[in-house]
Amino acid sequence: MADEQETKKERAREYDASQIQVLEGLEAVRKRPGMYIGTTSSQGLHHLVWEIVDNGIDEALAGFADAIHVTVEKDNSITVVDNGRGIPVGTQKKTGKSALETVFTILHAGGKFGGGGYKVSGGLHGVGASVVNALSSELDVKVVREGKRYYMDFAYGRVKTPMKVIDTDLPDNVHGTTVHFLPDPDIFRETTVYDIKVLTTRIRELAFLNKGLRITIRDERPETPTEESFMYEGGIKHYVEYLNKSKDVLFEEPIYVEGEEKGITVEVAMQYTDDYHSNLLTFTNNIHTYEGGTHEEGFKRALTRIVNDYARKNNLMKDSEPNLSGEDVREGLTAVVSVKHPDPQFEGQTKTKLGNSDARTATDHLFSEHFMKFMMENPTIARKVVDKGLLASKARVAAKRAREVTRKKSGLEISNLPGKLADNTSKDPEISELFIVEGDSAGGSAKQGRSRLTQAILPIRGKILNVEKASMDKILANEEIRSLFTAMGTGFGDDFDVAKANYHKLIIMTDADVDGAHIRTLLLTLIYRYMQPLLNAGFVYIAQPPLYQVRQGKMRRYIDSDEELDQIMGQLPPSPKPVIQRYKGLGEMDASQLWETTMDPEKRRLLRVDPSDAAEANEAFTTLMGDKVEPRREFIEANARYVENLDV
Repeated sequence: MADEQETKKERAREYDASQIQVLEGLEAVRKRPGMYIGTTSSQGLHHLVWEIVDNGIDEALAGFADAIHVTVEKDNSITVVDNGRGIPVGTQKKTGKSALETVFTILHAGGKFGGGGYKVSGGLHGVGASVVNALSSELDVKVVREGKRYYMDFAYGRVKTPMKVIDTDLPDNVHGTTVHFLPDPDIFRETTVYDIKVLTTRIRELAFLNKGLRITIRDERPETPTEESFMYEGGIKHYVEYLNKSKDVLFEEPIYVEGEEKGITVEVAMQYTDDYHSNLLTFTNNIHTYEGGTHEEGFKRALTRIVNDYARKNNLMKDSEPNLSGEDVREGLTAVVSVKHPDPQFEGQTKTKLGNSDARTATDHLFSEHFMKFMMENPTIARKVVDKGLLASKARVAAKRAREVTRKKSGLEISNLPGKLADNTSKDPEISELFIVEGDSAGGSAKQGRSRLTQAILPIRGKILNVEKASMDKILANEEIRSLFTAMGTGFGDDFDVAKANYHKLIIMTDADVDGAHIRTLLLTLIYRYMQPLLNAGFVYIAQPPLYQVRQGKMRRYIDSDEELDQIMGQLPPSPKPVIQRYKGLGEMDASQLWETTMDPEKRRLLRVDPSDAAEANEAFTTLMGDKVEPRREFIEANARYVENLDV
């Protein structure tokens, strides 16, 4: 233990200014912020927090930090504190400036580059710091290391106060970095207000992914005061338990595997439930790989092989029976696969797909070895896993028959959906949009008012099947669901191919009432469970029709909320008397109104469904649409206060 502590101290001393390497300058960040943080919307605003938090997590991954504190201050500024080694303060040779100033003013300056600072990194240490600084109207940083406290501050990415020592003779066990920043409203014009729910969800996830690391989130704003602290000694094992808290599980304790091969650390936690669908989350260096990749492939391959091998060796399957498919053995599975890779290569449409072939091999080898041993040592659980797969296989065969019958009846071709799908004339998926419209009345208005070149309309009647409680053969027997699968042209489930999508915008357009919200939830559940690559590709949207129309003389305004209505009414002259129309249903609008308010690309507002909160979405769908009543009641009670207006 003493030797380990001495090694740690030596590594801490070695982390100095020489390990901060410079690649290029910072000039373009303020001019083109989207290139560095993706967007200047609310998502980009929150991304600033993750860039700084990632630096603290890098310290934790290196073994030098075990606590991070995030505070939303009263003015919507952010403070992030970690107890790591503290950013180096010595002179960086290439720039002639202190390493601290270099990290916050030079793009691509950090301890990740050159391999000296970090073995594995979630964020690129220093890259995030400079980008956050460039996009903040003010930023200050305090560093404690080697008995001294250093301070410097910036404005709009430029040094305001040069680095100086503000405290000395501090104890050796006091060290770390404190960063405080205020996002620039000229950059983040949509909003500079942080959403505590978004912050808390991601911080909880980061705590799950980094066992033993305590992350605290505190909100100092008077309207949303809160403080939560997350620390999980069981890491992703506790994550799986959290994901399954509203489900019935086949065995109590999740299976957990951890190992290292050629510098790649692999963690897998998994547990089976009585659900029909699977929930697989994969991460690389704490980055959620929505599109999967090689680590996911390695896990799936190993899982399928081991379950089949065990079933054959223990005579749980007849010799005449074919092997269980990957889809069979994953039915009802909740799993988290987390790898830490020293040099991750990302690819895919959103750069969230891991491409390293060695990650596939490492995940396959390490998981296979541990999982086979677990199955041999736990025959009762192993039998449940195999039986679950056998049942899924029978349902899959039934679904295949249903699919074949469906193809014979309809050809599964769009041309065989007369009177239902009004297709657009363009065959270019990139400009084509499919509107899923509730009801024949609204469907009729949408067909009349649409742009025929780019917009297709698929009306649905009533509430579709709740897929959370149905097997695939029952799902395929549902005409409304079958029509959606057919129109999109992508297939579904494991056969899904997003490259075959006939439309790059799938827009859910339902009434602004309780029934409309229910239908929207049923559709999103279907898409989340069986067409998830559409979400990952950013193809799924929710239409935002107005709630009111206000007319006064020749003036006509569409209003989106009760607050906006009150504001407008307070500004109108007393006469003539304004006429207020409340749109409870899309069918109340004629074709021109529906086009003008909800379908015209120049004027409409679409809400894109973001896949980044997959764990929260899974929890919500399971809670709201699943069989357990108690979690649903608790969810409604906890969230009822957020509902301002409810039509009953």
